[in-house]
Amino acid sequence: MIKLFLPQAKLEEWAADARADLQDGKLFVEPDQITCLVAPAVHFSKLVSGTDARGLVATVKTPEQLEQMGAEQMLDSVILGDDAYEVVQGYLAELPWPPVNNEKEESLDADLLAAFLLDKMT
Repeated sequence: MIKLFLPQAKLEEWAADARADLQDGKLFVEPDQITCLVAPAVHFSKLVSGTDARGLVATVKTPEQLEQMGAEQMLDSVILGDDAYEVVQGYLAELPWPPVNNEKEESLDADLLAAFLLDKMT
């Protein structure tokens, strides 16, 4: 399984260009009509104060993971104990890799989606 973090700003850009649409936990990518599951997440971009003893900078966490850690998210910030972080809001996309079966069409869809996302993120 490949997991990719997609920033909210990038998804909004794609939506404005009619290249992608997010509905009911699924990302639909045009023009190839590829679909993948997504879940809300944050990317820890930098430590604002504290020590980052948990090594969260450059990681991605879901709201459930934040709750389990006892962290509090407020807009683009996460507070965990005495540590404060700047985060980027977005979604965690999960792509099957290698493809789960040998059907050529599903394999092609996963390959196309991975290529599209990687191309647009760089």
